[in-house]
Amino acid sequence: MASGNAIRGSRVGAGPMGEAERGESAPRLRLSFWCSNGHETQPSFASDAQVPDTWDCPRCGFPAGQDRENPPAPPRTEPYKTHLAYVRERRSDADGEAILAEALAKLRGEI
Repeated sequence: MASGNAIRGSRVGAGPMGEAERGESAPRLRLSFWCSNGHETQPSFASDAQVPDTWDCPRCGFPAGQDRENPPAPPRTEPYKTHLAYVRERRSDADGEAILAEALAKLRGEI
């Protein structure tokens, strides 16, 4: 026998969600930001919020600015350096030759 429960099949909190339940929304401001790839993003801000100078583009991740003709430059990424590249930054070729000669002399038993 079916019970006489009228709210069968619904969950707690179910029902129409409208302005009456949530209250009035804050006034919004939509601004356009452009990245160096020409993508346009239009985030919305509260009208009394401080608007940032740059915004990350959701399509490419580059920084975007409000000036369409002069967007911010993409960040420069340094390529991966090997251990040898770091050693070459610290030592000259003459230093390397001296260290190699000392190591070879040590192996030969001359030192």
